[in-house]
Amino acid sequence: MPRTPAPSPVKSSSKAQARFRLRVQRGADIAIGPGKIALLEAIRDHGSITQAAKEISMSYRRAWLLLDELNRSLRKPATASNQGGSHGGGCLVTPEGEQLIALYREIERRAEQACSQQLVSLVKLVARG
Repeated sequence: MPRTPAPSPVKSSSKAQARFRLRVQRGADIAIGPGKIALLEAIRDHGSITQAAKEISMSYRRAWLLLDELNRSLRKPATASNQGGSHGGGCLVTPEGEQLIALYREIERRAEQACSQQLVSLVKLVARG
């Protein structure tokens, strides 16, 4: 499945830009956030935590920890790992993970559409550098 692009940041003629950074917290932990969604999308594209982490410039350990935290936060895991073998293991995004990605990106898209005029106005208030 092709990657769902994140909404484009709203820009003015300067370098300022507005971005939505939706996070769902469970207690003090961030259960769902932009880094975890980007990691899931990269895993979907590559079938590997290692390759996904490289694509988004993240260490394998950080990626593994984020996935562990994400999967523990959800009712059903967003990823499933395959054990080694002649070609090594792998990781795939579960149907729940696909649903999570789609919902997250749809919320971003709708929020950006709903607030597009305000975002442009907000970015215009930023001093040019």
